Amino acid sequence: MDGEDLVRAFESHTTSKIKTSQDLHNISTLGFRGEALASIASVAQIKAVSRIKDSNTANCVEIDCGSKGSGSPCSADFGTTIQVRDLFYKLPARRKFLRTANTEMEHITEQFTRIALANSNLDLTLIHNGREIYRLSGRDSLRQRIVELFSKEISENLIETESDEKGIHIFALLGRPDISKTSNKFQYVFLNGRFIRDKFISHAIKEAYRGNMEPDRFPVAFLYIQMPYEDYDVNVHPTKIEVRFYNANLIHSQILGCLREKLLGTEIQTHAKIPITEHTGHAFGTGHRSQKITDAMAEFFKKHRPVQTQQLITAERQAAAGQTGLATTDFSSGQRAIDIQAADTTAYPNIDQAGLSQVKFLQIHDSYIIEQIDNGFLIIDQHALHERILYERLHSRIQNSKLESQRLLIPESLEITDAQVDILKTNAELIEKLGIELVPFGPRVYAIQAFPTMLARADTIDFVRDLIDLLTEKGVGLDPERLLDEVLNMAACKAAIKAGQRLSNSEIEQLLADRQQVDYAGRCPHGRPTTIKFSLSDLEKQFKRT
Repeated sequence: MDGEDLVRAFESHTTSKIKTSQDLHNISTLGFRGEALASIASVAQIKAVSRIKDSNTANCVEIDCGSKGSGSPCSADFGTTIQVRDLFYKLPARRKFLRTANTEMEHITEQFTRIALANSNLDLTLIHNGREIYRLSGRDSLRQRIVELFSKEISENLIETESDEKGIHIFALLGRPDISKTSNKFQYVFLNGRFIRDKFISHAIKEAYRGNMEPDRFPVAFLYIQMPYEDYDVNVHPTKIEVRFYNANLIHSQILGCLREKLLGTEIQTHAKIPITEHTGHAFGTGHRSQKITDAMAEFFKKHRPVQTQQLITAERQAAAGQTGLATTDFSSGQRAIDIQAADTTAYPNIDQAGLSQVKFLQIHDSYIIEQIDNGFLIIDQHALHERILYERLHSRIQNSKLESQRLLIPESLEITDAQVDILKTNAELIEKLGIELVPFGPRVYAIQAFPTMLARADTIDFVRDLIDLLTEKGVGLDPERLLDEVLNMAACKAAIKAGQRLSNSEIEQLLADRQQVDYAGRCPHGRPTTIKFSLSDLEKQFKRT
């Protein structure tokens, strides 16, 4: 600014953004509302220096709690610098409303973070009490800036996506479900370089992760939107954090489509987080004896590689089952569980002799399946994986026609209330699509004549009762598509293999084979992980082999 504008900038209701009334519909700059500089200058010591790029000299103005001096020439680089000191020093009553120094510093750090994320091309430094908190280089990438501001873990677990449709350009870095948070504090949305909070955008982000994350968790997201300035209004909130979109539904659908398409097309696998403890010579036990055990186990995982599934049947019972410390279950039952207990280390060299190197998978605690892969192994939650497989199949079939059903040899009946009868009549089309046939069988009694074959594992009466409860609870507030999704989630959960259910070899093989036919098998419909990956490098670090 020149000297005249610099002095005028601190007058009440002054703005440099608006020259004509038409400018109100095309605000492309950031900055304060008109009265902000004047308000700050009235409660603190201000020194402002500004120089136009083509000018030989700069101009300076100093203000002390509203007492403004005249501008004077000074020496400075082009641009504007404003120093604010001794906030509320003449107004102790106002100063009492400030929080603690740590709280106020948190607010300052958050504002710094928003500016840094929106302007990754700028060099920025934050200093507090003489200590440098951040020094960010404008030459670093956005991901590197996220490392500096947050953590390496967050930066490494971001999925990049981009779209440009209907005049709206979207660029996003989406956090994998593993790094989700308990609030939406780690969602940063920028509209043409301006940090904003918007309920439509927040809902679109949450909806994009539906089925990939637990309902009470919030994803990490860095979202950058570019769109015409005339399509929204920034003058709806004093801090300009909120904006009003003239077509909010379009913004919602574009963001939801861009993010969800990327998430559904990405295999999101959960990696095990193994704590690396300090090496004290006492890993998982005490003394030299326990260290030999861990070394033997590490060598076992390192040596054995996947084999063909057909070889599983040839696995024989552990020859050394009678030795102390190694107990095996009955392989004829189809289970491949091995319980390695603390015992004499002489039992471990015999692991190879037992033929266990032929085993590609095993079931433990009748709930989890361990599958060996090239660079480690997977732990699979059998219920969660089967739930995802069933959900995808149900969803695919019901899109084209109703589910195939089978008439019950002996119809089962249940008694319901008058209100529940109305719920059944309201949702008769949905119930028919599910392949469930309900007919009146007396006063407030309905008989189940047919039930979908894909849900054969589910208890018929319990399923229908839970379906009625779900329709009662959510049937009013959800659109038909979302309600159908909720119903399919419940159906898949009811019909899936349960935790604690022993599986035969063929059942495990079929489950693992079906997994390959599902586009997105990493998460169950409720957002929980179906698979956790352990890599050999993680194990070798834990066992002090690297």
